[in-house]
Amino acid sequence: MPMIDIRPVKTALREKYRAIRTAMTEEERKSCDEGVAAQVRRLWQYKSNHTLLVYVSTSIEVDTFRIITNALQDGKRVAVPRCVPGTRNMEFFYIQSLDVLQPGSFGVLEPDPAVCEPLTDLSCGLCIVPAFSYDWSGFRLGYGKGYYDRFLSRFEGNIIGICYSNCVQKSLPHGRFDRPVELLVTEKYLRRIKNRPGGVQGYAKR
Repeated sequence: MPMIDIRPVKTALREKYRAIRTAMTEEERKSCDEGVAAQVRRLWQYKSNHTLLVYVSTSIEVDTFRIITNALQDGKRVAVPRCVPGTRNMEFFYIQSLDVLQPGSFGVLEPDPAVCEPLTDLSCGLCIVPAFSYDWSGFRLGYGKGYYDRFLSRFEGNIIGICYSNCVQKSLPHGRFDRPVELLVTEKYLRRIKNRPGGVQGYAKR
């Protein structure tokens, strides 16, 4: 069968979901962000893991500042990513507060490696993964750089995705080696992913 180039499809989908998020009012975004943060805090994956790996959100993403603040208050070790200059890799560093963050790659706030301890144990922890969109099988539409794809290929802990419910669709194009999240969290519901032949999914509203 001929190879199909899915890059134009992904580009169009990114534009679609960027437009959806941009069109949300400040009140809508705040309500959704608060809902997602509350859902995350109730998860057994959150409660049972002492270490939380979480991205630092930009204006177009589901807010994680509230999640980070909650985790620090809950006594968890919080690690956030830093893009390694000159590569498509990233590494995580522990932070004790938001004050140690500084503008880094692509204008995203990153930990200062001069004052932050690197995370080296990738065998456990809970990683919250960003995306423009998720589908019902836990696959994500990322930002096209591949940073999280490379990192998740080495990470052995729990992984969940957070997303606005209006940015979830039934199916997304994905590659053979893409790793789905085990749980999708939105402001309205949780979707548990069961990775079996045939694509069996679980669904739970709260």
